[in-house]
Amino acid sequence: MALQIIFIFVAAVTLGGALMTVTSRNLVHSALWLILSLFGVAVLYVLLNASFLAVAQVVIYIGAIAILIIFGVMMTRRLVIDPSRQINNTWWLAALLSLVFFGGLSWMLSTWDGFWSEAPIMAVNIDPLKQLGKALVAPDLYVLPFELASVLLLAALIGSIIIAYEKR
Repeated sequence: MALQIIFIFVAAVTLGGALMTVTSRNLVHSALWLILSLFGVAVLYVLLNASFLAVAQVVIYIGAIAILIIFGVMMTRRLVIDPSRQINNTWWLAALLSLVFFGGLSWMLSTWDGFWSEAPIMAVNIDPLKQLGKALVAPDLYVLPFELASVLLLAALIGSIIIAYEKR
């Protein structure tokens, strides 16, 4: 029961950090809220006994990506005066869809018995890191999403090089 309470608290902090990330007006503050949200995901990995994923989350996302975002924002900050309105006229539709989605998830979690059940105990001789590696490269499971993620990251890298390239 204590693990469920910790999970709910950490999930609330993670969702709060994500909400503040997208609603904060200051870019540096948004990046700091993103770090809190990513740290909450790492804590969720710890609660799931996925220590490798937790360490990877902290090292890769918090240690590299979020800090890179902060440095990028601080190094490329320019004074841009934009008198145009920053709020979309259909914000109410996004808020309504978010509430419907939240209500559906709340209903699903309230009717699902698996949330309050105890987690299965893993056998001692099973290596979770080995199982993760096998799952990532198994032909029928995660090869396609893994390769799509690598192509997406490559496209983001090429796009950032094109944006950062200075024409002389």
